[in-house]
Amino acid sequence: MQNEIQFLLNEDVVKINNIDPNTTVLKYLRDLKNLRGTKEGCASGDCGACTAVTVEIVKGRLVYRSINTCIMFLYSLHGKQLITVEHLKKNNKLHPVQRSMIDHNGSQCGFCTPGFIMSMFSMFKNREQTSKKNIDRYLTGNLCRCTGYKPINLATKNMYSYGKSDHFYKNEKNILNKLKSINRQNIKIKYFNKEFFIPSNLIDLKENIKQYNNCKFISGGTDIALEVTKRRKDFESIIYLGNNKDLKYIKIVDKNIVIGAATPINDTLNILKKYYPSIAEMYFRFGSLQIRNVATIGGNISNASPIGDSAPALISLDSSLIIEGNKTRTVKLKNFFLSYKKTLLKNNEFIKEIIIPIDKKSIFKCYKISKRFDDDISSVFMAINLKLYNNLINKIAITYGGMAATPKSAPNTEKFLKRKTFSYKNIILAKQYLERDFKPLTDMRASKNYRKIISQNLLEKFYLELTNNKKITVN
Repeated sequence: MQNEIQFLLNEDVVKINNIDPNTTVLKYLRDLKNLRGTKEGCASGDCGACTAVTVEIVKGRLVYRSINTCIMFLYSLHGKQLITVEHLKKNNKLHPVQRSMIDHNGSQCGFCTPGFIMSMFSMFKNREQTSKKNIDRYLTGNLCRCTGYKPINLATKNMYSYGKSDHFYKNEKNILNKLKSINRQNIKIKYFNKEFFIPSNLIDLKENIKQYNNCKFISGGTDIALEVTKRRKDFESIIYLGNNKDLKYIKIVDKNIVIGAATPINDTLNILKKYYPSIAEMYFRFGSLQIRNVATIGGNISNASPIGDSAPALISLDSSLIIEGNKTRTVKLKNFFLSYKKTLLKNNEFIKEIIIPIDKKSIFKCYKISKRFDDDISSVFMAINLKLYNNLINKIAITYGGMAATPKSAPNTEKFLKRKTFSYKNIILAKQYLERDFKPLTDMRASKNYRKIISQNLLEKFYLELTNNKKITVN
């Protein structure tokens, strides 16, 4: 077992074991390495000013991913390359994305510019076409306070006209060799009374947790990190799952989608889109590319937020969880949540995988209502899974987020609709049953009356979209 992490900071190999495990990548860059092109705007992964790019070996090639450095713990960089905005220029020659930003006047006050540049850089390195859809996808996680989006979009659209190659391409073989030389065995770092573990496989992970009573499991850490950046908490024992090869996979097994709990959400979207496109669409709004590159479905579920979007969608699909710890057990996701932020997980237990049944005959939709369209927390979330037989409702599952202390089904509404004709009249009648199922609260995101009306209207929206065979939006 090693007692230090290794990663590449731009092109240089860095070895660290003497820094507080609660240190974020952003704090390390700015305070310890004096690389201050990476900015702190929100310290919560919302504005993108802190964007940098990580590089990992996937199936023998380098994969570039934009990340929010403000909510990533430093020791999570083990085995990766981290590229910052300072490294894009080589021999006093600007990178194509930098030249395009200058020529199209994309920088105004300049505060957000490095973050935008790094998001553009990840798009450039992934050879993405500069369509409006792709530009929106890559830049959604970056905010401009000067409202300079038009020139920034133009700069992104035209960045390949300044060259499709760069010094990173010429140096890929060297970076591959350096990353391959990093030992991927287990890491255990002791820093005064704090510890950070990186188990490389499931067996060693289970051995680690036997020794400790109050570990914090992280993979993306996009929620846990807020406890440090916003609430000034310190965690004494952290177990990082993001490098655990036995928890990162997505596959089809016996008519089920099986997802390892440490698999980044972005890596799941192609398969989810094939079987349940509504979930994939939801995840594009769930969080920015920077968030989806590291956040996991397992983390979103175990966080147990009543406004987490994964749980209601997966509950409606009758999903299950494999839980590991002292023993292995399988639970239905609908039974996983006990009360506000409380789950069935016992001390030092963790989610190993998520199992989503594939039913090609079911009709599944989910709807996210939030103040900001992208990268925002839901005020109300609804997922509905329907099976019809001769226009009779043979099976129906309706689950809401944001309407109760946990993600919650609507049993009275489901019972009323089951075995009835799928008609506008019955859907309108079903609205009153939702009032029996939920007594929502008023908070900063929505009033209880708003939530009541929205929850009812989403049921009607589902019917109208299905019967008219088109998506209904309000412009």
